[in-house]
Order: sequence, then structure tokens, then C-alpha cells
Amino acid sequence: MLLKDNIFCKGVGIVDCCGAKELKKHFRDEEVDLRLMDEILDKYKNVPGSLITILQHAQEIYGYLPLSALEYISRETGIHTSQIYGVATFYTQFRLNPVGDNLIMLCKGTACHVNGADRIEEAIVEELGIKNGETTEDNVFTLNNVACLGCCSLSPVMMINGITYGSLTPDKAKSILREIKEATLQKRGEK
Repeated sequence: MLLKDNIFCKGVGIVDCCGAKELKKHFRDEEVDLRLMDEILDKYKNVPGSLITILQHAQEIYGYLPLSALEYISRETGIHTSQIYGVATFYTQFRLNPVGDNLIMLCKGTACHVNGADRIEEAIVEELGIKNGETTEDNVFTLNNVACLGCCSLSPVMMINGITYGSLTPDKAKSILREIKEATLQKRGEK
């Protein structure tokens, strides 16, 4: 089925609609317990305009938005999967792939840019071998560039798991990443 005149495909799952089958292969869809969303869906499924709230809660539960969860939300709310997928891919707050144990948010705002955020990004790429939006093979880190963290006086700055690291240099950033990686591997029992 094709989208015609901006009308959403009706009664069709994400993988069958509008060439989305091709899109699905770009995203991981791990088996998840969909029942974990039942309380949220019961609360919001009949509330007009609550799709973003439902997606935010789903991402809180799973750490990202598995395609099976998007399809479940569609079945439970009656919102077409193509509409849900459109919202999930439009807003940068939503992730369609799992993130690593440690989410790096690198500030690329004006103050950070002027004070060397690009050099910090180069150091992260060199240390971890990932680019913006990617996750390390061992799932220890995911890198996300963000517009602003609101810590301009500490620029350049990155936030990892809610902890802010400021006045960064490339060497300081690499050192922080090594410490966090070691702690993460110890916690996992891999070191």
C-alpha cells in the first residue's frame, strides 16, 4: 500500500505499510515484555493528543522504542502505525535502537563549539570508534550530539548518565571515558 494524498495506511502493520519493511531492517527489535506498557496505555489510550506521552513512557520502560512496542501501541490505541512511526522518527528525543550502558551527550551549542567541542568529539571518536548516534560494539557507550546542555560556563561540556563533565580537553575526555568503561565492565563482571 502506498501513502496517497497524505492519508495513512489503515489496518496495516509497520512492516507492511508504505515501504516500511525496508526501514525495519535498519532497527533492532529485541523481544520485550509488552505488558509493561499496559498501565500507561490504560491511563492514556483514550486521551486525545497523548501519543508523545505514551512514547515517552515506553522509552522509559525499554530504553528505546522497539518496533513491536510501536505496533502494540497502535493496536491498543487505534492510532495507525504509520502515524506512530512518523512521530517516533520526527522527534529527536525518541530512539529506535537501544543505547549503550552509558549515554554520552556532547554539547555542540555555540559556547561549546567556540571552546573546542569539535576537538572533544574527535577525541571521543578516536577513543571509542563511534560517531554521533552510534553505539560501541560492546554496548558500553552511545554518543549523541545535542544542541545545548545549558552549562555554557563549563564549555566544552558533555553529560554522561546525568553527570556533567566540563572544561574538557581531548585528553580529559578520553580519561573520563576510560574510567567509565572500566567501571562498567567491572559492574558487568567482565573485568
